[in-house]
Amino acid sequence: MRHCDQPVAAISSGCELFMRFITFAKIDVKSFEECEQIMLQRGHIFLNQLLEARGKVAEQALPFISDGCKILTHSRSRVVLQAMLEAAKANKRFQVFVTMSCPDNSGELMHKQLVSAGVDATLILDSSVGYIMEQVDIVMIGAEGVTESGGIINKIGTYGLGMAALELKKPVYVLAESFKFSRIYPLNQQDLPIEFKYLSSVIKSKKNLSQEHPLVDYTPPAYITLLFTDLGILTPSAVSDELINLYL
Repeated sequence: MRHCDQPVAAISSGCELFMRFITFAKIDVKSFEECEQIMLQRGHIFLNQLLEARGKVAEQALPFISDGCKILTHSRSRVVLQAMLEAAKANKRFQVFVTMSCPDNSGELMHKQLVSAGVDATLILDSSVGYIMEQVDIVMIGAEGVTESGGIINKIGTYGLGMAALELKKPVYVLAESFKFSRIYPLNQQDLPIEFKYLSSVIKSKKNLSQEHPLVDYTPPAYITLLFTDLGILTPSAVSDELINLYL
């Protein structure tokens, strides 16, 4: 899974937590079949926790989407989408600006899904974030990974968006499931693991990576207001404590 041709930040942290979870069980059995059943049972428990996590995050974020507010979001996040759809079902009226999110234009699908659900959504160029920022009330984004420092790894362009939001004093809310919490502590963009920044096929091609477009960037915790997780609403500084609990 770590070598699939998809962004692997969330896969990497999820796999690490999964291995930790299934091997944490006390196994004192006489046969391999019994051991296998215990592993499968714990695997199903872990899977169910993952499936429930997105709904819990959306529920935490719902009160922060107020009637009449304008929201800026970046790229496509399934948990952000679910939170917005839940807000629409609650008859809240709000407007969303969605970045196109180059190079794969994943924001187009996010925009299409919001519009089809009856949400007032506008697709904007990535380069127009600074222009739009003064019009919005909040920034609501997802994350592919959450670092020990409380910073996030997310689609390229998130860091610039965070800087613009801080300059114009707009709150930045990050919605992320706890399985995306990762035991890494980057200090800058160069500290991000190569496998997070590029697809597996690009790395294997032996191309000059300095000439390739990175998939993600690192946004430090100073640019993040709150993180909405299935563990609760956290400040960036609280993430390290939750990571300790997750890996106990």
